[in-house]
Amino acid sequence: MALFGLATLIAAAVLGLATVVAPWLAALIVGVTVLMIGGAVAAVGATRSKKALPPVPQDTAASVSEDISTIKKGIR
Repeated sequence: MALFGLATLIAAAVLGLATVVAPWLAALIVGVTVLMIGGAVAAVGATRSKKALPPVPQDTAASVSEDISTIKKGIR
């Protein structure tokens, strides 16, 4: 439902802007604006995902390495 609400608000923006400029130009302006906002949000998301935690937690990797060395000592 939120997606339909957002689409309705975008359509309202196009119709409102169409009272000032040609309807095709209003649709173009609103469409480009929405795409620019989407690109900015995607760029922020990509930056934040690069700063996120590593896929393998360091504590777990260290623990596994310790377990492997313990097993190797036990075999000898």
